[in-house]
Amino acid sequence: MNKQHRLAYQAIKDVSQEDQGTLSVLLRVVGVSRQAYYKGLNREETIWEGHDKKLKERTKYWFNFHHQGIGAGNLLTNLQQDEEIDFLVTFKMVRRVMRELGIHCQIRKKKHNRTKQNEQYIQDNLLNQNFEVSAPNEVWLSDSTELSYGVNGEYKVRLSGVLDLYGRRLLSYNLSDTETSSAEIQVFQRAFVAAGDVHPRIHTDRGSAYTSGAFNNFLNQFEVERSMSRPGTPYDNAPMERWWNEFKLRWMDRHPMAKTYKELVKLVEDGIEYFNHQNRSAQRNGLTPDEYWNEAI
Repeated sequence: MNKQHRLAYQAIKDVSQEDQGTLSVLLRVVGVSRQAYYKGLNREETIWEGHDKKLKERTKYWFNFHHQGIGAGNLLTNLQQDEEIDFLVTFKMVRRVMRELGIHCQIRKKKHNRTKQNEQYIQDNLLNQNFEVSAPNEVWLSDSTELSYGVNGEYKVRLSGVLDLYGRRLLSYNLSDTETSSAEIQVFQRAFVAAGDVHPRIHTDRGSAYTSGAFNNFLNQFEVERSMSRPGTPYDNAPMERWWNEFKLRWMDRHPMAKTYKELVKLVEDGIEYFNHQNRSAQRNGLTPDEYWNEAI
């Protein structure tokens, strides 16, 4: 018996309220015998139906848990580690359930409004879109993005971050009024304090903060290798760009806009905590960035 029949029988039961006269009329209208009606109404749930019901329930739970911002792949990862799921779940099953529930992951389109900056210290693109690493602290990516707060979003700040390419773990972040060399120096100071004595390859774009003498002189003391994106080629720093996009789409856009700077700081802190410690991915074998990073260490 399909879902439509089960719903129809339940509707008949609810409408008739066990009144035999009303029940007889309704059964005649839909063309169902009383025997078939009672058989269908009292039919026991099959194993498949029970699994399907539980799968839909947990899919909705994880989709909402992640602020309605993950797709089938990440949903599958969470479901496979869900203690309430004691049966095999496949990607195809998750896609079907998402379709039947009418849920889908949104994709944020990043707006580009860039102006050419005065360049001082330009480096080659040594990373060359090679985003595969084998251990923490091999490659760090950095960039900044704009956030808004206030009653009407009238205030703007820059959120800068340092991302370890291994596991996509955000090592440090900094909020500042504008993207300046001092702001980027501060975020890297925090990253080196957290990571210790490491010498990663550092990849950035060619923004004025990253090409300034002050920023480059600061990095020289850590004996790092520098790499920069080519002009007009945001994909050269794709993992960092994607991290910002997901942070805005799956966190900032799914929470009320902060009215004060203090509220914004708390919202950003909670969001980074979520992405580092709760955001599981199949690309990390079902682990969070923090678990994946610590497992390697």
